[in-house]
Amino acid sequence: QVQLVESGGGLVQAGGSLRLSCAASVRTFSSYVMGWFRQAPGKERDVVATINWSGGNTYYADSVKGRFTISRDNLKNTVYLQMHSLKHEDTAVYYCAASPRWSQVLYEYDYWGQGTQVTVSS
Repeated sequence: QVQLVESGGGLVQAGGSLRLSCAASVRTFSSYVMGWFRQAPGKERDVVATINWSGGNTYYADSVKGRFTISRDNLKNTVYLQMHSLKHEDTAVYYCAASPRWSQVLYEYDYWGQGTQVTVSS
């Protein structure tokens, strides 16, 4: 069982930055691929970024490439999402998730956090 707790969301002006954190309660954190997903009101939940077990491979959605950076610290059981140049359209609830497989597909992720709200004012 993996428990995930996100933090770091909030209200920020367009062009600003935020860093999200996701702490995992599991002994084998390095056994999981970690992902950040987001869901805006009235829209489906979509992948934002994923990172493999060691942190050596990452994936980004086209909409966030060059602005967001995913990273992980396997000693702290934590995954991060650094967000720069935030846009109004980045407003969403952001979720972290864990999967034993390298995937960007939502249903491949077995464990989910409760989400953290990010609101970008234009």
